[in-house]
Amino acid sequence: MATDYDAPRRDEVDLGEDSLEELKSRRADSQSGAVDVDEVEVAESFELPGADLADEELTVKVLPMQTDEFRCARCFLVHHRSQLATERNGELICRECA
Repeated sequence: MATDYDAPRRDEVDLGEDSLEELKSRRADSQSGAVDVDEVEVAESFELPGADLADEELTVKVLPMQTDEFRCARCFLVHHRSQLATERNGELICRECA
């Protein structure tokens, strides 16, 4: 609810004098009549400039795993051997996952 900081403040005595009907009418007036909008539907309608990458081909050179690297059995990322924390049942686990 918006607050008008320039308006004179009401005393505590004035606040207690509001009738129940007046409070109900203020509450009904402040409620919006707008229907909730599904955020997903709104987001799908936006088109970002340069976002169409359907015809784009990625040109990244992929290197095979090196002899001093291992693949973590939990996060499946390739790490250097210095990041090896433990080996359980033949599964190598990195420091971040341990």
